[in-house]
Amino acid sequence: MYIKDLHSWAITPGEAAQIQNQLRSQIIDEDDLDEIQFVAGMDIGFKGNLARSSIVVLRYSDLEPVDLAVAEATVSFPYVPGLLSFRETPLLLEAAKKLRTEPDLIIADGHGLAHPRRFGIACHLGLILDKPAIGCAKSRLCGTYNEPGNGKGASEHIHDKGEIIGAVLRSRSNVNVVYVSVGHRVSLKTAIELTLSCCNQYRIPETTRYAHKVASGESVSLVQQMSIFN
Repeated sequence: MYIKDLHSWAITPGEAAQIQNQLRSQIIDEDDLDEIQFVAGMDIGFKGNLARSSIVVLRYSDLEPVDLAVAEATVSFPYVPGLLSFRETPLLLEAAKKLRTEPDLIIADGHGLAHPRRFGIACHLGLILDKPAIGCAKSRLCGTYNEPGNGKGASEHIHDKGEIIGAVLRSRSNVNVVYVSVGHRVSLKTAIELTLSCCNQYRIPETTRYAHKVASGESVSLVQQMSIFN
């Protein structure tokens, strides 16, 4: 995968926040994507400062995994709310370099524009990889919203400082919402539709579910399911 060299990773939290403010203007919040054949999920598991990043690529038509990559390293950037991307993205990029199947869409386990500086990890990954990207998080970082209906597909906009920054989505009936926002090269309407299409019988998208399995150490059993390795 092509990876843009946008900035140094040897930075302080203060410098990281400045980078977010600088890069925000480069995010495209309209649809700029071709046919989606493969969609990727990304996740990181931590044991102290040792991290294991995973990327799993799924075939969009049936949401079956076809490729995966893993990278492990010690993480030095501190945990700072709102700066998750600077702690996780470098290791996710190392995993991305190992993929054999290039995804057409990324669904990040985190936020995109639904972020205090409008530049969450989905924006960062989308910009660096020059890929359409969506943020789908399990908890809110900022903004307010009305609770949507209980049926699958119900959604309401998230508002912050007079802006619509994302949406809360009921990915299954009678479950807690997920928080969807634009990462890069997709509109919010399309981000909601694509996220919903990647949710089967679980609250979270299949992309996130598989990536979490691999980040937790289940890659061997997952490889056995994947036709690309048979």
